[in-house]
Amino acid sequence: MGLDRRSFWLWWIFLLVVLLVAVSLFSLGVGAVHIPIKKVLQALTTGRGTSEYAILFAVRLPRILLGLAVGGGLAIAGVILQGMFRNPLVEPYTLGISGGAALGVTLSMVVGGSTGLGLFSLPVSGFLGAGGIMAVVYMLSARGGMIKLSLLLLIGVMISFITSSLIMLLMALTKVQDLHGIIFWIMGSLQEPNITLIKVILFISLGGLVAGVFFGVDLNALSLGEEEAFHLGVEVERLKKILFLLASFITGCCVSVTGIIGFVGLVIPHLMRLVVGGDHRILMITSYLAGAMFLILCDTLARVVLAPVELPVGVITGLVGGGLFIYVLNRRGASL
Repeated sequence: MGLDRRSFWLWWIFLLVVLLVAVSLFSLGVGAVHIPIKKVLQALTTGRGTSEYAILFAVRLPRILLGLAVGGGLAIAGVILQGMFRNPLVEPYTLGISGGAALGVTLSMVVGGSTGLGLFSLPVSGFLGAGGIMAVVYMLSARGGMIKLSLLLLIGVMISFITSSLIMLLMALTKVQDLHGIIFWIMGSLQEPNITLIKVILFISLGGLVAGVFFGVDLNALSLGEEEAFHLGVEVERLKKILFLLASFITGCCVSVTGIIGFVGLVIPHLMRLVVGGDHRILMITSYLAGAMFLILCDTLARVVLAPVELPVGVITGLVGGGLFIYVLNRRGASL
């Protein structure tokens, strides 16, 4: 292709940044009130005090920022876990972290805890649930100070089933008027009014990207196998613990705010690996940008496809992501 590796990487990063900006501008313009791109740009620069400015900055821009943070964060968590387990089918929700967050939020809704901390009550409940499950999975899979990846994966899957069953039990026992809120949260939404919370998630997401790139070389070694990584000078057990905690923390923070948004952490890292290769340094960056772009686009579709009714964004990511994943696998004749 006439390009060295670094030029190839820079080209893909530039392309994804341009596409992300284009998708964000498109998302700003469409909705119940259509705003042409020209007016979007005017409102972003000198339109303070206009109705367009209020719509953009009070409603649409916060959703785009949250979509960037959560889409990128889930994609990063997916890259870390797929590299850690050396399995392209592992995703952030495999270890039961999302189930724990959903269980925490459902329990908060059922017992009426939503009044305790105001707007922060559900995110805090979700994060506590995710953290609790993360601790349980870690303790059950650790043997003599070592994490057995096969055991970690199996326990995570089983814990995920258990949390799903507990959620269904709580839904069966709760009041009918509370069911809609629980179901809608579980299916995912970027409709978060608290801009402070959005800034926190964005900071955590970008921090996860920096940490992921920092551990990129170690992940490259780990992808060769634990024994090979050890001979290359990697502290394998320490690395596995750090990667597990990092991926789980990012996933727990994202899920506690937006609900369960599937397929981002599975599809995006796999597609980017087919495009840019398996080097985790570039895979982290491109997956973050592609994950952000994918979730912003899916949220835009969720807002407009059946307007004025808004669909849960998790429904769109499942349909689009799953269909895209199957299409790419069939086109490339990939075998898993």
